[in-house]
Amino acid sequence: MSALFEPYTLRELTIPNRVWMAPMCQYSAAPDGPEAGAPHDWHFGHYAARAAGGTGLILTEATAVSPEGRISPYDLGLWNDTQTEAFRRITRFLVAQGTVPGIQLAHAGRKASTAQPWKGGEPVGADAHGWTPLAPSAVPFKEGHAVPEELTVEQIREIVGRFADAARRALAAGFEVVEVHGAHGYLVHEFLSPYSNRRTDAYGGSYENRTRFALEVVDAVRAVWPQDKPVFFRVSATDWLDEGGWSAEDTVRFARDLQAHGVDLLDVSTGGNVAGARIPTGPGYQVPFAARVKAETTLPVASVGLITDASQAEKILANAEADAVLLGRELLRNPYWARHAAQELGDEVRVPDQYGWAV
Repeated sequence: MSALFEPYTLRELTIPNRVWMAPMCQYSAAPDGPEAGAPHDWHFGHYAARAAGGTGLILTEATAVSPEGRISPYDLGLWNDTQTEAFRRITRFLVAQGTVPGIQLAHAGRKASTAQPWKGGEPVGADAHGWTPLAPSAVPFKEGHAVPEELTVEQIREIVGRFADAARRALAAGFEVVEVHGAHGYLVHEFLSPYSNRRTDAYGGSYENRTRFALEVVDAVRAVWPQDKPVFFRVSATDWLDEGGWSAEDTVRFARDLQAHGVDLLDVSTGGNVAGARIPTGPGYQVPFAARVKAETTLPVASVGLITDASQAEKILANAEADAVLLGRELLRNPYWARHAAQELGDEVRVPDQYGWAV
């Protein structure tokens, strides 16, 4: 059996293979009203196709822990019972296909209240369902973006509680993995990086202070998440700055802290906090950051970043650069990527009964 199709166990949860779906926002929920933030038919079809395609673990898109934590007014959320119930339809189907359902919990911070990307992705105001973003410091993401409201300590504690509440709802909705979104310039990442965190209190300045909020969120989520189920954390391993930002060295140090606080796997991405940062993209361009964490710590890691073909993914695992691969755009292009990869690598192909008798 290839490394890509070996089962993987974290705590007491076994994931059937190492082909995992990265969170990718669909910006397709209702922006307001009783169905605001709830998944509907589009989301069901989107995730169901990848489950039928053999993906071992599906992490749903960044799901906001509060209305103001959405990237756009059209994001998914998990702050009420209507949303919880709507997610159950998705998780039931994924489990029936042998896929593990996971959810990424998020708060967009200063990058909140923007239009859908196909409509430009620029900030929107109250006339387009928008709001004033929140952030560690009153520093806008880039020119033309609103100056965010600097969070008070009381507000910070409230958001920590929102993550815990959303994790409880995720469990009730049938999810088996929960991931804290600490990457891509959203709120948790904004606290981590000195580029965006200019605070002078207990949540800013030193490494210990800048990581305080992230670890409080992890502790709150871990406290309500069952001990037999894993917690993931997504990190941007670098801000892609020569100085003054979050670095690969910080990530290695932070990985050890996260593991000590009960995180079971680090989902390693990069960037997103610095508008205009020069990022040298190419096939597998983020894999070295995951490989470094894996080499220098004992925390399991998953890698992302232009992983597109089976032999490439297999090599990443065989070389011990990561424990699993997370596919994004490639799974948008081909929901059945996992089945095709299994055929290419000579592994047994898991096919739904409804298809298997014919193909």
